Amino acid sequence: MSLDKEQVQHIAMLARLKLKPEEYAQSVEKLSRIVDFVDQLAAADTDGVVPMAHPLHATQRLRPDAVTDHDERDRFQQNAAAVSDGLYLVPKVIE
Repeated sequence: MSLDKEQVQHIAMLARLKLKPEEYAQSVEKLSRIVDFVDQLAAADTDGVVPMAHPLHATQRLRPDAVTDHDERDRFQQNAAAVSDGLYLVPKVIE
């Protein structure tokens, strides 16, 4: 499928591209090649091909879900200006 100048102008308008008049010939050629390639891909026989989520048959190694740090909230809150029930108290910023 070959595109013409009017179609490229419409595509450029939709994409909010500002093309100079001398750029249209090159744009028509490049976009026509892209459309031809997509048509070629669409013509490929894909019957019996199983869709896949990733081209590699790899699984992500996950670390065990185990606690590695101890709760040191009380020690950290010793440095805070104001604490109540384990929460940091801060001054009101919005009136």
